[in-house]
Amino acid sequence: MASLDYIATLLGAVIGLSIAAMGLVDATKIFWGGPSRFGMSHITNAIRPFLMAGNANGTIFQSADLVAILRANWINGVAIGEQKARARSLIHLLITKPTAPAFAKLTGTDPDLLAAAVAQRGMELQAGPGAAAIHALGHFDAILSAILDKGYQRADQVYRNASKVCALGASLSLSIVTAPMLGLSITEAILVALCAAPLAPMVKDLTSSLQAAATAMKIVRR
Repeated sequence: MASLDYIATLLGAVIGLSIAAMGLVDATKIFWGGPSRFGMSHITNAIRPFLMAGNANGTIFQSADLVAILRANWINGVAIGEQKARARSLIHLLITKPTAPAFAKLTGTDPDLLAAAVAQRGMELQAGPGAAAIHALGHFDAILSAILDKGYQRADQVYRNASKVCALGASLSLSIVTAPMLGLSITEAILVALCAAPLAPMVKDLTSSLQAAATAMKIVRR
């Protein structure tokens, strides 16, 4: 029975410590984004060619504005699927008649067909683009989605690894300080910290999932 109580204490310590460590790491966002900035460079690199292609006159967003929006979503831990959808939508806003050839070149799409599809944007019910233009726009979206997926997946991997390193430091500090309260030795405290560190990034996933679920429930209630 004593051994079960001991195991329960260790498990409780690991779970509690992982949450506390990730909370402590997450709190450092106040300092220029903290560890949440890790991985953002992969997203920026993925969208940079599209930003350069959209620098022609007539675009709605400037490059810095779009990057700032995506950085805010990344730092705030918005669900990755939603972030990619927003990035795709914002890049679509950069496609105009003057910029269509540059975007078509990036994705191997026919420039005339992409320009035709963009020109008809928002008027599908009245005079939608032909099948060829629709196919060109679908081809562009497929390539864009693949590029964004690569950038966001690599960014998430970098973030997770960096978070584990930061969480390990926080876990070690917290576990050593709280070890006497839990009746653990320094060795046991270090082992608990080592077990808690890999679990810390999962807290971010749980938070993102809860945010997505809350958003979905709001939509349903409407």
